[in-house]
Order: sequence, then C-alpha cells, then structure tokens
Amino acid sequence: MAQPFSTAKRPPSYSLAQIVLHWTIAGLVAWQLFISGHPPRIQPGSVQGFWAMTTASSHVWLGLTVLALVVVRVVLRLSQGAPPPVESPPAAEVASRVVHFLFYLLLFFMPITGILAWYFGLPTGDIHELGQPVFIVLIAAHVAASLWHQFIRHDGLIRRMVVPAR
Repeated sequence: MAQPFSTAKRPPSYSLAQIVLHWTIAGLVAWQLFISGHPPRIQPGSVQGFWAMTTASSHVWLGLTVLALVVVRVVLRLSQGAPPPVESPPAAEVASRVVHFLFYLLLFFMPITGILAWYFGLPTGDIHELGQPVFIVLIAAHVAASLWHQFIRHDGLIRRMVVPAR
C-alpha cells in the first residue's frame, strides 16, 4: 500500500519505532472508539459509576496521547522514510493513498476537536463524534486491504508493519 508522504529514502520495511507507534496508536484508537467513547451511564458511587468515570477520563487523556504520538509518527515518517508501495492495481493504489490521508487527517482532527470541546467549551463535540463512524469505516477498509494483500496477493505487505528494517 502506498503511504501519504513522499520521501527520497525508501527502506525495505518500517523502523521499529514506526512499527511500535503504528500498533500503539491503533490500540489507543480502538480503545477510544469502542470502550472509552461509550462509558456506561450508571449511578455515581457504584462500581459501574467508577468504571464510567474512569473510561470518560481515559478518553480525554488518551486522546491527548494519540495526538502526541501522531506528531512523533509524522516526524519519524518524514525523517526515516517509508518502504516503497507494493505492486497494486491503480485503483487500489489510489484507494490506499486516500485511506491513509484520511487516517492522518482524523488522527489530528479527532483529538483537536475533542480538546476544543472539552477544555475550551467550543461547539466541536458534535463534529468530534461524527469522526467515529468515519474512523470505523477507514479501519474496516484498512484491515480488508491488508488481508487482501496478505492472503490474495501474497505480496508481504503486512510483514513491513511487523518486522522492522535492519
């Protein structure tokens, strides 16, 4: 799959730092989308109330963490480069570029709109929440494309995000 940034360097795989950041951000985004974004609304003072407060609090702090990690990831990407795209049909190449661009856009957009709503009281909460279904669609497309590369094309794409460059 092609990546959204063009650099002169083309390592055969991503660096260990890039791989760790990818999977860490993926895990944090999954937590944000499926756990902390929907804490149960239960009576305060109960165990369930504690869980609701904890997940709501984690949503804010992990959102800030995602934003910081994405900044680091972009800096690493620009400084270390990325592997060349694997051979794909032109439509798949375009789809890959679009999906990756939208991922990076959302990885900045979601924390920033959340920060503006939570800390500054600006009316960005509704638009922040609209990002969730978009993220889920992008994740589904990304996973489907990765599986297509792994099991249909057999082109080693997933290996680049699991085994670091030497």
